[in-house]
Amino acid sequence: MGKTANLNIRIDPNTKDQAEKLFSNFGLTVSDAVNMFIHQSIIYGGIPFAVKMDTPNAVTLAAMQEADEIAKSSKGYDNVEDMLRELKS
Repeated sequence: MGKTANLNIRIDPNTKDQAEKLFSNFGLTVSDAVNMFIHQSIIYGGIPFAVKMDTPNAVTLAAMQEADEIAKSSKGYDNVEDMLRELKS
């Protein structure tokens, strides 16, 4: 296999155990899986899966609340003609 380098990471023992059990089903070690992840990241040019937050952060929540307040205080129109008539007046 040629030269190798060591990579030391810290992980919760329970998470490590679960990962070892999962990867062993594919005939892989955790080291094999980490190597696959790193190679795929290089090929992909980034993390090879979506990384997202399921819940909006504080800034987004504030913006959403502001938008709701604006929507509640805004006048609605039944049709475009009424809107244009008011805009022109």
